[in-house]
Amino acid sequence: MEKKMKDIARHDKDTGSSEVQISNLTAKIENLSEHIKKFKKDKHSSVGLIKAVNKRKKLLDYLKKNKMETYKEVISKLNLRK
Repeated sequence: MEKKMKDIARHDKDTGSSEVQISNLTAKIENLSEHIKKFKKDKHSSVGLIKAVNKRKKLLDYLKKNKMETYKEVISKLNLRK
């Protein structure tokens, strides 16, 4: 996932742009999903997963509304289903 983040980043030290935040949240969501598959009763992690999914959704909505080209690029690079 680190490679995908570097592809999306605007410059070398880019950590705060919406695109990079979406990339980081996608990695976090994938890790938490794997964890929850192993430990089904871990409710704290499932709450964290829901929060990460909601935050990513808000950031994707922001990109879609304000920067459509960047939105399409992020969706295709991260293989998201939207």
